[in-house]
Amino acid sequence: MTARHEQRGRILVITIDRPEKRNAINAEITEGIDRALNELDDTPELWAGVITGTPTMFSAGTDISSRDARATERGGEYGLIRRQRRKPLIAAVEGNALGGGFEIALACDLIVASTTARFGLPEVSRGVIATSGALFRAMRALPINVAREMLIAGTVLDAHRALQLGLVCEVTEPEQACAAAVALAERICEASPHSVQQTLAAINRQLVLEDEAGWEATRIAVEAILASEDMQEGNAAFFEKRRPEWKGR
Repeated sequence: MTARHEQRGRILVITIDRPEKRNAINAEITEGIDRALNELDDTPELWAGVITGTPTMFSAGTDISSRDARATERGGEYGLIRRQRRKPLIAAVEGNALGGGFEIALACDLIVASTTARFGLPEVSRGVIATSGALFRAMRALPINVAREMLIAGTVLDAHRALQLGLVCEVTEPEQACAAAVALAERICEASPHSVQQTLAAINRQLVLEDEAGWEATRIAVEAILASEDMQEGNAAFFEKRRPEWKGR
């Protein structure tokens, strides 16, 4: 399966639908997200979007067995991470949003989660790092010490903790996150779309320099990781289903 989308009034709902692979992102999913978000961006009758997963899983991040989720021209990683959006996008999270899955949620404007939601950044346990915005967006969305703990200790947040910390704006019963996100999008659509878009543009203009610094810091860290023995060991241990033996270099 892929990322499918459907229009509900003035709202475009995008669903990552690859449950057999925990909604891990590959080239097909990336293309589907990119295509849907291009439609949202380019269709005047669409005023807001919702992105969600399947009833028990948002996304486990990049499909490391294929590693073919190339960046798109308009959206960057996953067709979303570096997109210059004008219209509000809400993440509706059921189950795990891990690694790149969490980074997809962080790239949205708002997050709605059900009680089953769990947010985490487990990359360091595999000898790699978060590469799709979490190194700076996590500490923007969360207290810096919480973000740091997630990034270097792999601590996972449940939905209620995420609500307390302000990461998510609403917690629902299981399998109700998408419905609540659509309802929130409908409330947004009661306002002037021009006013909403200009408000988001004003917010995003203030973050441009922070984002540039964040991407440069990410680039430097990624280059160091790509040259490391620990990355090779982490990948080998993952596929061999064993504990890694870290070299520290």
